[in-house]
Amino acid sequence: MTRWLDDHEQQVWRSFVTVQNRLDARLGRQLLADSGLSMADFEVLVVLSDVPDGRRRAFELGRQLLWEKSRLSHHLTRMERRGLVIREGCPTDRRGAFIALTPAGRAALEAAAPGHVEAVRRSLFDVLTADQVSSLGEICAHLLAGLEPDAGCGDSC
Repeated sequence: MTRWLDDHEQQVWRSFVTVQNRLDARLGRQLLADSGLSMADFEVLVVLSDVPDGRRRAFELGRQLLWEKSRLSHHLTRMERRGLVIREGCPTDRRGAFIALTPAGRAALEAAAPGHVEAVRRSLFDVLTADQVSSLGEICAHLLAGLEPDAGCGDSC
């Protein structure tokens, strides 16, 4: 039997979806206008910059970004053409590849980050109280725990 949302739940759900869409759109426009990077470019560069050598196996990158293999491949090809990343062969797995951050990719990320952080701050943190930020953090932690692949429904969710 379907457990339909009541009126209040429906309103909260629609507000959540609207906030998510507007925030994504605002941050995406800011990044593109200020740096020429898309949100997807920025996400790839951030993940690569989080490791000391600036490179990850392609499948690890895709898993961390939650991207399908074809999306990752096409996007990396576009980023590679722009000199932001390079593909390197894997000496232990000839079928695999490393995706590495280039100096130009690191410079693009470093140039984009201050404006992006300011947009995040203005759009999210500056409009909430410290208690609301803490509550949001707790809510996100609960939601993420329920969205783990093994949390109740496996990879089919």
